[in-house]
Amino acid sequence: MVKFIKQGMTPADFYQEDQTVYDTVRSVIRDVSARGDEAVRELSGKFDHWSPEHFRLSVEQISEIVRSVPDSVKEDIRFAQTQIRNFASKQRETIHDLEVETLPGVVLGHKHIPVSSVGCYVPGGRYPMVASAHMSIVTAKVAGVSRVIACTPPIEGTVPAATVCAMAMAGADEIYILGGIQAMAAMAIGTETIKPVDMLVGPGNAYVAEAKRQLYGKVGIDLFAGPTEVLVIADHTADAEMVATDLLGQAEHGPTSPAVLITTSETLAQETLVEIDRQLESLPTADIAGKSWRDYGAVMVVDNVQEALAEADKLAYEHVEVLTEDPDYFLHNMKNYGALFLGPETNVAYGDKAIGTNHTLPTKGAARYTGGLWVGKYLKTVTYQRCTEEASRLVGQYVSRLCELEHFAGHKAQADLRVRRYLSHSLI
Repeated sequence: MVKFIKQGMTPADFYQEDQTVYDTVRSVIRDVSARGDEAVRELSGKFDHWSPEHFRLSVEQISEIVRSVPDSVKEDIRFAQTQIRNFASKQRETIHDLEVETLPGVVLGHKHIPVSSVGCYVPGGRYPMVASAHMSIVTAKVAGVSRVIACTPPIEGTVPAATVCAMAMAGADEIYILGGIQAMAAMAIGTETIKPVDMLVGPGNAYVAEAKRQLYGKVGIDLFAGPTEVLVIADHTADAEMVATDLLGQAEHGPTSPAVLITTSETLAQETLVEIDRQLESLPTADIAGKSWRDYGAVMVVDNVQEALAEADKLAYEHVEVLTEDPDYFLHNMKNYGALFLGPETNVAYGDKAIGTNHTLPTKGAARYTGGLWVGKYLKTVTYQRCTEEASRLVGQYVSRLCELEHFAGHKAQADLRVRRYLSHSLI
């Protein structure tokens, strides 16, 4: 039986479409499509107060920016990118081409071909998401994408040096100081100075997410992403300080970021509520985390881990921390999640920043049908076939009859031609 100790806004409240966001994004995309660079410049000036002579950074500018970044910061970036590159490389090694003879003379196969060009969005604003450069650009390069461009917005009228440094170190082929809807539209549609890409990836605010949604089809995307989510599953072995810290650690992302605790211990539930109030008194980002927790935080008490598992799979959250006696129970049985963090020794921040798994993950229940960004997202799995004449005669007879069943005369003619031709060859 599920008991709510604290309940946030309902899914209906949270997932209700914001018509203002939709309309704004639609208008911007149309404008960029119609006026290209001129629209991009006006929109950047309007939204970001940024209108440089060139949005794309030159090689000399990038080199100068990288030199300006402290060596200690570059070393931290290098560490994170090494972990992400290593894991992405190991993932790529698991993806193999296939060729098999399914019938005598019938050869079928598939190949994995990288997307030709990708546009990576790296958010800025209050939180310059340096790590998003690693997650999108490094992974694309490991997958074999030949052209990777990256956009990030200015921060209060200045170039975000650490973010640009991370983009360059990750291997971006083009770097633009350009943000928001106008960046997404420019990358997808193209302008006089920005060649369009085949795919858009990366997180962003509600406007960036909606831009990806509206541009999907013209370009591919990694996934639809909303506000970040965290679920902590805990039992009597967990402590309230850690649970509260990890909930608030994600709630600080934004004022609409859900943070949920499912626990088998009512004592832990009550202690966590007290601990969250205590930590909010001193947390530097309490203005955001506190609002998010107030409106979207929830605490559920369940009878056992089986019930915890059932409720967790219903939520299908992006990040799921497991602070229980047997974390592997959830590893072996849980079906719907973006990423699992097993045991108290790890946490969502490790995954977000440097441990090696990708932090671009499904939200809003999308974990029911997709995983997060990884090298496989940048690969197109395409098939091919070949037949011997004898195999073509055999398959053609079946196809001819099946086409007739479906009244596809033209399809039937393709099969019949080959049956006749290769039958005559066999009689020679």
